[in-house]
Amino acid sequence: MVAADQWAQTVRRQLARGRLLPLGGAEDGAWITESAAVGALRRAAHAALPAVRLEAVRIALVKATSPPAVPPPPSALPPGPLRIEADVATTADLPFPETAARLRAVLRHTAEEGLGLLVESTDLRLTDLLDAGTPPRNEPDGPGTAPTPPPAGQDPLTRAALAVPGVTHASSRTRGDHVQVDITVTVERRALDTARDVRTAVGRASTQVTPSPSTVAVMVTAIDSPPV
Repeated sequence: MVAADQWAQTVRRQLARGRLLPLGGAEDGAWITESAAVGALRRAAHAALPAVRLEAVRIALVKATSPPAVPPPPSALPPGPLRIEADVATTADLPFPETAARLRAVLRHTAEEGLGLLVESTDLRLTDLLDAGTPPRNEPDGPGTAPTPPPAGQDPLTRAALAVPGVTHASSRTRGDHVQVDITVTVERRALDTARDVRTAVGRASTQVTPSPSTVAVMVTAIDSPPV
């Protein structure tokens, strides 16, 4: 019964996170949950365009380019360019094409420069018109539930990940000669850069583990919101 409950919790957590999106290219060995990526996009839109409300936001793979250099997390999308799709509600203060152009630029900049996603297109659809005095209710998604790091001294791979600037939480699990590291990161650094540094740090620390894993994959599960 305990094992069944743990499995059910894992499935629910995976569904809440959404798809696992490739960060960077095939050689980077990094992924980010769709929920974390969408939360970052919502925060950026809320800050730049207060009169805009993002409704449904989806991030999909356009096409796979090449297989990843390391074993991916279960159900992760392969490396390749992505398409951002969003339903938008906004006021009529500006023509929607002008608002859409500004929003498209914000979303793409955040995805590429803030996260490290490879974006091929950004498709927006106007779904509702808001009154000028109506609050947009475009509050960003929270960072989600971050994994609790194990006590110091028990896991050299997790300790190595936690020592990387920009990492606030980390956990690792090894399967054969492969290790997957799940991390929560801050907004101060691009998620891809943090993930790359984690792979390097964990690879170096793997010499302390027997048997020593030969490949490392990193999954960004959440992005800590900036203090209000």
